[in-house]
Amino acid sequence: MTNALDAPDTPGGPGAAVSVTVADLPRLRRRTSAVLIAGQILGGLGVPIGIALAPVLATEVSGSESLSGLAPTASVTGTALLSLPLAALMTARGRRPGLVVAYLIGAFGAGLVVLATVVGSFPLLLLGMACFGAGSSANLQARFAAADLAEPDRRGRAISTVIWATTIGSVLGPNVAAPAGRVFRGTAVSETAGPFVWAAGIFVLAALVVAVLLRPDPLLTARALAPGENQEAGNRSLRAGLAAVRASPMARLALVTVAVSHTAMVSIMVMTPVDLGHHGADLQLIGLVISGHIAGMYAFSPVMGRLADRFGRLSVIGLAAGLLACAALLAGTAGAAHGRTAAGLFVLGLGWSAGMVAGSALLTDSVPQPARAAVQGLSDLVMNASAGVGGVVAGVIVSQAGYGWLNLAGACLLLPMAGLALRRSLRPTPQSRQA
Repeated sequence: MTNALDAPDTPGGPGAAVSVTVADLPRLRRRTSAVLIAGQILGGLGVPIGIALAPVLATEVSGSESLSGLAPTASVTGTALLSLPLAALMTARGRRPGLVVAYLIGAFGAGLVVLATVVGSFPLLLLGMACFGAGSSANLQARFAAADLAEPDRRGRAISTVIWATTIGSVLGPNVAAPAGRVFRGTAVSETAGPFVWAAGIFVLAALVVAVLLRPDPLLTARALAPGENQEAGNRSLRAGLAAVRASPMARLALVTVAVSHTAMVSIMVMTPVDLGHHGADLQLIGLVISGHIAGMYAFSPVMGRLADRFGRLSVIGLAAGLLACAALLAGTAGAAHGRTAAGLFVLGLGWSAGMVAGSALLTDSVPQPARAAVQGLSDLVMNASAGVGGVVAGVIVSQAGYGWLNLAGACLLLPMAGLALRRSLRPTPQSRQA
């Protein structure tokens, strides 16, 4: 197929069409990937600031340490609640408008957080953190944008490359928080809130990069290059996305994989610093353990992408279940053996990476092209909502039974994912053979 196709950059926009040929696709894929990686690095610089400082700010503004967990919870809730509206926007207008709006909402949320600290309003702080969660939504949706134009047998690598880019921002972001805060010393903005000003600027810059450079829009181009698909608006709606998931056992498995992997990881990870503290670890050691965990999550994602493309999505989903179970065993039985806890958290990151890459690729494989954006938004909603509940339940389990029981519960959570993957592998369909 060598003929030029009209790939509208905005639906129906006069003069917005560009001529795209199949011969142009390799260059366009490289350009799209480079822009998404740049946006991911910038977004990764901003998001960790909220993760690290939200509990501290909540304590400062509310005056109560018992309310400190509500700020990060508000951020996760915002990420989940914004997933569907952003997916609807992308479905209607393309990836670029959705990512730009998400980054701008994140910047607005960061501004609200700063304002809340100045006026001392805890409800405003929670609202700001909920909007700030849109930055995470943008980073999550970028992995699907990378898959829009990827060849089916390279989707895993395309997704994993964008996920890997988060490593750079995640490592650098927390390190710029202190200098960014010191800039505001002696002003009405506290040093703890100062980094959110930095985050707002970073999100605006990420929005500009995407708005200017992500052209032509990968989702709209993919639609133009798939003329055999029915692209009527009804087939791109959220209702059509739900119908597509119900109709595809592999899509349901992918949805479960992403949700379970993320929930198990978050539930264990958020309580590990508490357990380390109970066994005498200082802040430096806790930081090293969490850094190793983040390295496991992101740095090795290209390996998981290659494995998913080479050996199939189901094989890597099985690997994810095995790694996450091994992580729960290591961390849950570590006690005061901090080295074993560190190893468990690193393996936990690897398991998350395998589940996220393989599950995201399988989800994209398993639904019709018109419904993909809606289904992908649904996936992020389910994933973040489940993780939010998991984080709350994890605190209850640790306070009532202990960290070891939390890891056991996390391992049990893997059973539905492992069972569905095993069932699909034993009952091959044309779709599962490809997976």
